[in-house]
Amino acid sequence: MLTLIVMMIKPFLNENFLLENNIAERLFHEYARDLPIIDYHCHLPPQEIAADHQFANLTQIWLQGDHYKWRAMRTLGVNEQFITGTADDYTKFEHWAATVPYTLRNPLFHWTHLELQRYFGITDLLKPDSAQRIYQTASEKLQTPEYSVQNLLRKMRVEVVCTTDDPTDSLEYHQQLTGLDIKIRPAFRPDKAILIEQDSFPGYLEKLGAVTGIEINSFANLWEALRQRADFFHQQGCRLSDHGLEQVRAVPFTDEQANAVLQKHLRGLALTAEEIAVYHSAMLFHLGQLYHEKGWVQQFHLGALRNNNTRMMQTLGPDTGFDSIGDFDQASSLARFLNRLDTQNTLAKTILYNLNPRDNEVMATMIGNFNDGSSKGKMQFGSAWWFLDQLDGMEKQLNALSNMGLLSCFIGMLTDSRSFMSFPRHEYFRRLLCNLFGREVHQGMLPNDPAWLGKIVQDICYFNARDYFSF
Repeated sequence: MLTLIVMMIKPFLNENFLLENNIAERLFHEYARDLPIIDYHCHLPPQEIAADHQFANLTQIWLQGDHYKWRAMRTLGVNEQFITGTADDYTKFEHWAATVPYTLRNPLFHWTHLELQRYFGITDLLKPDSAQRIYQTASEKLQTPEYSVQNLLRKMRVEVVCTTDDPTDSLEYHQQLTGLDIKIRPAFRPDKAILIEQDSFPGYLEKLGAVTGIEINSFANLWEALRQRADFFHQQGCRLSDHGLEQVRAVPFTDEQANAVLQKHLRGLALTAEEIAVYHSAMLFHLGQLYHEKGWVQQFHLGALRNNNTRMMQTLGPDTGFDSIGDFDQASSLARFLNRLDTQNTLAKTILYNLNPRDNEVMATMIGNFNDGSSKGKMQFGSAWWFLDQLDGMEKQLNALSNMGLLSCFIGMLTDSRSFMSFPRHEYFRRLLCNLFGREVHQGMLPNDPAWLGKIVQDICYFNARDYFSF
């Protein structure tokens, strides 16, 4: 006699999406789901928040600036005219709608439909025959006051947003937002003052000099200009810095050597790789000391190989979808950098993000070298980033941190996004975190204590970040 086993097929993206059992469901729905969001690293434009901007249609809020979607469309063979080119908004959306069904198993498939549900209550799958209906429904809602960008943040229970800002930025829009019920804080990103090897470096020094009123012709007055801007940022509520570098440099240096490198560059002479490393090392060390002095958190996003397609870089510029994972050596120079600051007791709270998954265990063990008991989770292995910001990548980051550190001290998720539609990524993270715990309870690897596990979940999703930053 044959016994038929009927497997229940779960509905796509229902209330228990990603949650495999009753423990996971309870942890998410009772402990994680309704927590506020602290998005401590993103690239949202503060001017649009200050203006409480309203997007005219779904293309403008969803496709403009989103290089994740652009890469997928190019891969499917969509002409650039319908991605970043001159096509009208609806035609661009039609091409995205035709692309979505082919993104299955890419995080874009989940993100797309999660965002349609959470922001607009749309449960239809996006595909060519639903495109017009979805576009019209969402676009009509976007034109109502409820869908202004400030209300979109409130809709997602966003409590804090930290933008990413160059030292030369005026922060005028942040100043306009000081009375908002959502904290909009700047984050100091001085990479353009560090990357002396880039063609844009001399022009950047001129811009920084014009903003500060300092003629920058030496390492000393460059540093004076950066300190002045850091003081200004601090007055405007900045409590974080950020760096997006291939790797941290930490070769031996003196300020005199760094000045000699800068002087040589200002004379128009080519620099050697060794000279560039000396200059980078000096800048990063002094910046690290400054961050500690101000009580800031320093962030390092490491390992991106950027702007690989010269032809498209010349056509579209940076941040348009032609970057990839790099394979840079990270461990030894990063350890020297952190140790140099720690030796002088000037190591600030630090978050390390890696883009190459081979470095997960490197980062997970590196932070343990410099936790000193001065604060809970002083050193953080940051959330899975960019190409790793998906189920597999996030679980690998959580597993590496769990195996080699204390997951319970982790400060959780961020969007790292330019889109006001990206905040359901926090929900995505919370669901997979709860599922990880629920799965291990069912396997007998964790105790069946939902109250205790729920507290840990809430700490990771919200309370650790709230206590970590001095907002």
